[in-house]
Amino acid sequence: MKKSHIIALGVIAVAIVMIISTVGDASTYSDFNQAKKLAESGSSTSVHVVGELKKDGAGTIEGMVYQPSVDPNKFEFMMVDSMNFESRVVYMKAKPQDMERSEKVVVVGKMNLEKDYFLAEQILLKCPSKYNNGDLDAKSQTASR
Repeated sequence: MKKSHIIALGVIAVAIVMIISTVGDASTYSDFNQAKKLAESGSSTSVHVVGELKKDGAGTIEGMVYQPSVDPNKFEFMMVDSMNFESRVVYMKAKPQDMERSEKVVVVGKMNLEKDYFLAEQILLKCPSKYNNGDLDAKSQTASR
């Protein structure tokens, strides 16, 4: 065998290992109800849950607890998913910046059945200000020409 063939086989083997490891870490989109069912079945698979922060009639966010003086690495909030299931979410890191202004929230993690909450490993935010400001700048530039 030529040296180039051996190198090509090595590159292919490395690519296959990378693909297999990536597929093993992939999680699925679901709701809190499905996450609970997965946990009840003994699965340790992480899931993505898309939803919004729970707000009262006046638009005030309900259930948000972050006390950095007591525990700077614990943040809790109530979230309503896309299927209108509600759950308390616990994030064992500092509160993300601009959490209150977020339009949609995606939490990645799994359900804790013993304490009845969703344990988030990651929080992804969609803040309208990040998207609207760019649109406003583009419109104002077009209008000024």
